Amino acid sequence: MTLALADLLLVAVLGGLAYYWFSGTKVRELAISAAKRSTKTADVQLLDQTVSLARVSLSRDHEGRWRVWRQYRFEYSRDGVSRETGHIIMLGHRLEAVLVAESPTIH
Repeated sequence: MTLALADLLLVAVLGGLAYYWFSGTKVRELAISAAKRSTKTADVQLLDQTVSLARVSLSRDHEGRWRVWRQYRFEYSRDGVSRETGHIIMLGHRLEAVLVAESPTIH
């Protein structure tokens, strides 16, 4: 049995998509862990226990290699009523930043 070039290309594309899917699942788990840690450190409540993917692009890491850049969004509350939005930036499997707004100062 011989495979045509189109068949090999199809297998390569499907394999790449499968790799992207499973890699994205692992990165999402890392983002969820980062959200839990950062909200606990900031003494705020992570709402709904969810982290959602907001943006995806390609970017170079510090060594110049192309990686998938992902921005995740999560919601948290300082008082249990109001909702605020935080962001997590992942480059490949590496956590780049967790952005949680500073609490307002009341005098």
